[in-house]
Amino acid sequence: MEDILVGRVMTSDVITVHPDTFVEEAASLLLERGVGSLVVVDDDGRLEGILTSTDFVAIVAASKPKAQTTVERYMSTDVTTASAQDPIIEVADRMVDLGVHHLPVVDDDGGVIGIVSTTDLAEYLSGLETKRTV
Repeated sequence: MEDILVGRVMTSDVITVHPDTFVEEAASLLLERGVGSLVVVDDDGRLEGILTSTDFVAIVAASKPKAQTTVERYMSTDVTTASAQDPIIEVADRMVDLGVHHLPVVDDDGGVIGIVSTTDLAEYLSGLETKRTV
């Protein structure tokens, strides 16, 4: 895998916004385009920053006045899951096919025993690469 370069696996259709874009518009773009981040650029297309879906958690937490809205209104209920015995390649394929970054891991009774994320998979692959090159 060490001969696979970033240029081969990167997404080149980058969704960009300017620093003066309103957060409501940015949130709509994230949802409409199904992406987790927007790259912030100046008028010449030079990198200024990045705005991620995680940043929106901070935006909502800091908003005043607080909206008294429960998570039930926005949560996804058609949740795809994994079991602890699923091969990671199958789970990774499932996550890519569905365009999701987190899969709850459940037992045979549907009880939550963990969660697997794209970060978990990347850390695992990174560890494999480190062990192979040492």
